[in-house]
Amino acid sequence: MHILKKIAAVAAIAGPILVAIPATAEAASYNGACGSGYSVVDSLPLAEGTVFLTYNSSNGYNCVVTVRSNPSSYLKSMDAGIRLSGGTWIEDGGFYTTYAGPVRLHAPHSCIDWQGSIDGEVNYQYNSHCG
Repeated sequence: MHILKKIAAVAAIAGPILVAIPATAEAASYNGACGSGYSVVDSLPLAEGTVFLTYNSSNGYNCVVTVRSNPSSYLKSMDAGIRLSGGTWIEDGGFYTTYAGPVRLHAPHSCIDWQGSIDGEVNYQYNSHCG
């Protein structure tokens, strides 16, 4: 029997074949955790969420929050951090269901480093947003 006929016969007996396609990372939405007056100026993707950098132009503060795409009652190791470039980190880290942070830094006319992590995956940006 020809090979294509054999495949067609097996498929007819087995029924439809499902192909699993891996899901792509889903970006989280900014949750307003930094408070009123803060606007998102940048973000960094993570497989399970997003790190947001926000800025309040009325007071000169930057704020970082790491948000999970799919919050649940299951705790995950998470972190949000910010510092003057090369300085000491201001961080909020622990086991959270929804988000880590907010962490704030007054840094007008200065470069900052900022980062976030979920479940061991870290994304960061150094020496950025100088102004």
